[in-house]
Amino acid sequence: MKTVGFIGAYDKTDLILYISKILAAMGKRVLVIDNTILQKIRYVIPNISPAKAYVTSFEEIDFAVGFYNYSAIKAYIGMPEHATFDYDYIFVDTDSAEGLENFELKNAAINYFVTNFSVYSLKKGLEILAGINEPMPLTKVLFSKNITKEEDEYLNFISIGAKAVWNEEKIYFPFEQGDQTIIMENQRMSKVKLKKLTTLYKESLYYIADEIIGEQRESANLRKAFKQLEKGV
Repeated sequence: MKTVGFIGAYDKTDLILYISKILAAMGKRVLVIDNTILQKIRYVIPNISPAKAYVTSFEEIDFAVGFYNYSAIKAYIGMPEHATFDYDYIFVDTDSAEGLENFELKNAAINYFVTNFSVYSLKKGLEILAGINEPMPLTKVLFSKNITKEEDEYLNFISIGAKAVWNEEKIYFPFEQGDQTIIMENQRMSKVKLKKLTTLYKESLYYIADEIIGEQRESANLRKAFKQLEKGV
């Protein structure tokens, strides 16, 4: 089982959904934990539970909403406290320092810091990073219409003093209105489809999925699953 953290104040729901869909298409078991303040996943995926906290499935992906630690999820689904989750991947979406601590993201295989360059996303993101008590490697996932070197340098500057250890690699998602239109259309249809997304957006999704898997022997399986999703299969 591999845990991956998606950290930051920027809305990460769709990013996580599409990456999860790629891995699910490969036959991987994925649990997505929405530990954000707004819990957007409640409104994006269909659910029949009015409960404050629940676990549900959508597009062959499991989602845990409204929980603040692993123990609460285990109690909800009837797992013993000492048992290990039967998932290939657990994705934790959090926008708080408490989430970092409660879900033990310091021990995650990979942690992504996801942001755009709005004042809110940057300042709120820094509040989260301020809660890191020991050096934590983080990979930047940057959303911007026209990504510039100055934007990245500004993020580096304002995060001086935080315990974030920025990995050399950076993942860019050009903010294209066309992608947002397709994503909203998919939400209305309760679907997670890659077919009409821009090439640049899909390339970044593929890159993250490949990095998360991290196994050369899975490359062919990833390419096959991705091509099927691109065709709308």
